[in-house]
Parts: sequence; C-alpha cells; structure tokens
Amino acid sequence: MKKYSLEEFLKQEKTTRGQEILLILVLSIPAILAEFTSIAMQYIDAGMVGSLGAEATGAIGLVVSTTWLMNGMCIGMSSGFSVQVAQLVGAGRKEEAKNVLRQSLVILLLCGLALMAVGAGISPYLPIWLGGEARILKNASIYFFIYACSLPFAQVRQLCAAMMQCSGDMKTPSVLSAFICLLDVVFNFFFIFPSRMVELGMIHLWIPGVGLGVRGAALGTTLSEVVVSLIMLYALCVRSPILNLKKKGSWKWKRRTIYTAVKIAVPMTLDHVFLCSAYVFATRLISPLGTIAVAANSLAVTAESLCYMPGYGIGAASTAIIGQTIGAGRRDLTKSFSRLTVFLGMFLMGLAAIFMYILSPFVFHLLTSDPQVAMLGTKVLRVELFAEPLFAASICCAGVFRGAGDTLFPSIMNLASMWGVRIVLSTFFIPIYGLLGFWIAMCIELAFRGSIFLIRLFRDSWMKKALIE
Repeated sequence: MKKYSLEEFLKQEKTTRGQEILLILVLSIPAILAEFTSIAMQYIDAGMVGSLGAEATGAIGLVVSTTWLMNGMCIGMSSGFSVQVAQLVGAGRKEEAKNVLRQSLVILLLCGLALMAVGAGISPYLPIWLGGEARILKNASIYFFIYACSLPFAQVRQLCAAMMQCSGDMKTPSVLSAFICLLDVVFNFFFIFPSRMVELGMIHLWIPGVGLGVRGAALGTTLSEVVVSLIMLYALCVRSPILNLKKKGSWKWKRRTIYTAVKIAVPMTLDHVFLCSAYVFATRLISPLGTIAVAANSLAVTAESLCYMPGYGIGAASTAIIGQTIGAGRRDLTKSFSRLTVFLGMFLMGLAAIFMYILSPFVFHLLTSDPQVAMLGTKVLRVELFAEPLFAASICCAGVFRGAGDTLFPSIMNLASMWGVRIVLSTFFIPIYGLLGFWIAMCIELAFRGSIFLIRLFRDSWMKKALIE
C-alpha cells in the first residue's frame, strides 16, 4: 500500500474522500492494533495481580493515577519535539528534522532522569498522601518506587515512538508497543508467582517463579521498558528510512527548536499534570470507600480501555497527518482530515461501548476473583459507557490540535472540564452514591469535554499558522 503512504499522498494535487479515508485507516490500524494488544495484555496483567486478591489490586490501583501522571509528562515533553519533526518532514526538510531529533534525545533523557529522582523520592509517602488503607501502604510504595526507576527508559520509548509516528511510520512503534506488553506478561508470569506445578492433561510441568507478588508486577513492567526502549532507539536512529542518524548532523541545541518545543510541551505537560492530578485527587476521594471500591475503580478503568483504543489509535495517526499536511501547506487536506479522523473515532468508540456494555460482567470475572469487586466494577462502568462517543471526540480532536501545534487552549479546556466539572460533581456525588457517584460525574464530564472540543474543531482557529518557518 505504498501509494497510500503519507509522504506520497501529499504529492497528489487532488484527492478523493475515499482515498483520504483509506489513508487514515492505513495509518490508524497499526496504532489501533497496538492499542488492542496493549489492552489485552493489561487485562492479563490485571488478571494476574487480581488473582492475588483485592489487596494486591488495591495497592496498584492506589498509585496508578500517579503513574499516569508521570507517563503523561513523558508524552507531553516528547510531543514538543515530535510535532516539529512532523511539520519539517511534511515540508521536505528532512535534515532539519534529524537535527531536532538529535537535540530531543539529549534533552529528554535528562528530563527522564529528573522524573525518576522525583518519583523515587516521593514513593515512601505517596500512598499515605493518597489515603490508602494501612494494609496496602507498603506494597503500594514499593510498586511505585520500582516503577519510578523505569522513567528514563519510558521517556526514551515515548520519544522514539512519537518521532516514528510523526514521520509517517505507524507500524514499527505499534509492533514494539505490542511487544512491550507481551514482555510485561512474560516477566510477570515469572516474577509475580512462586515456582509451581501445572497440570496440562496428563502432563505435569514445573514452572519456575520468584513469587514477589505486587513487587513482581512492578519489576516486570520496568524490565519490559528497558528492553523495548533500547530496541525502539535502534529502530529510530538506525533503521528509520526518514529519521536515521547514520550521517553526520548537528547535536547543538538551537534556541528556536527549544523555544518551539517548550511552546508545545509545556501546555501539554501541564495538561497531563492537571488531568492526572485530578485523577490523584479523585483517588483520594475514593480511597475512604475501602479496598473493594479502590480495586473496582482500578479494574473498571482497565475494562474501559478496550473501548477507547480506536480513539487513541486514530488520534496518534491524526497528529502525523495534520502535522505533515500543515508543513506541506495543504490546508485543504488539513481541514478535511481533521473532520474525518474525529468522526471515525466517534463511530468506532461508540460501537465498542455497545459491546462492552453487554460483555462487562464477563470481562470483570476475567479480571478478578472477588465477586464484590466484579459486581461493583460492572455497575459503575456501564454508567460511563454512554459518554464514549464524545470521549472519542476529545481524544481525536486533541490529536488533530497537537499536529497543528495548538496545545495551549485545549489544555485549558481539559483543565476546566476535569476540575470544574468532574471533580466538583464528584465531591457532591461520592458521599451520596459512593463509587457510582464518581462514575456518574465522569460520564457527565466526558460528554461536556467532547462537546467543547468539537466546537473548537469546527471554528478552525487552530489552523492559523505552522510552527516552522
């Protein structure tokens, strides 16, 4: 399907709507499949930990919102450079794009090390700040400390994946993203459980294991990050047809590159900080409800992730498409693709929500052996599923705006929606309805957020100018 590569597509003077949809699918499907594999592995991962009981699930669930915060900061900082690369590639200025990559590798590795130091430093106190029950504090603290040690590698992986996607290569980062999840499950299989005999019909197999429980889950995640980040770095810097660094180039930090990166990354990073700090605050509201509620909330989020995988896959593709169409000066394609990607994401996430509503009891019984957790998780998730199409709108619109370098105003919109709607409503609903109240508030907030993102999309103010000159 070479003729539907983004680089070749931009050379065509006229395109049909069918060709545009096909290009979106060609670029989105690898990312969607990677999301699917990632989520499938998360289900297996959650099932492994869930088999240890509600306390183990609760320990990880207590700090998971903070891990999202750290990951979100890595993504935000990576976007500051990768969006520039998308527009430079679209403009045909590939050597300049490679120099931006060189600068980003050094700067963001230092940022990853700083995040690791912060995460390790707060790990003894974080579960206490979040109001966790005494019986899960130790495991939650250890889990987060081990996770924090993976952050420099996570930063490198996020940067490399974003760079390859923005250059039009969706397949390589998608395959490697799936591979990291597979590695995580394999490592978890050995690190979480003790050595044991497994019966397969008439065959008895001895399976070695370390038996570290929650600690083993964190260790499996960290080792997966280390292995895949190094592979990702090789794939980008040596194997990428557009961004390989085989030839000499400049590693010198340039003021304009850094200024533009800060202009994009700071709003995005603050966006993730404010969004995830809202998740952390919400965890603080939920934790007094008890370990069952914390575990059910954590698994409901895991179950919901199957619904939004099309949105994030299409959102990643839209960033590359919009970045390169703007860089190439094709505003006609920018406008057309922005609408198509958002509507496609809304349709697919709405369809996924219907299936999840029907299958959610079965899904939760796969994720946990605790019937109370499964019942509560099913109940709260079904309420939120009604907002999935508009949640898709916010995800895909964010990908479109990111490709254009428009990150400040969307970040303000996210901040107002999350804190002004979800958190405010949660403080009123949780004392009355318990965990269900939080998910009702989430449903209302996601519908509101999607609506305001759609309004901004159709006003076209985000297309005013390119980042590059």
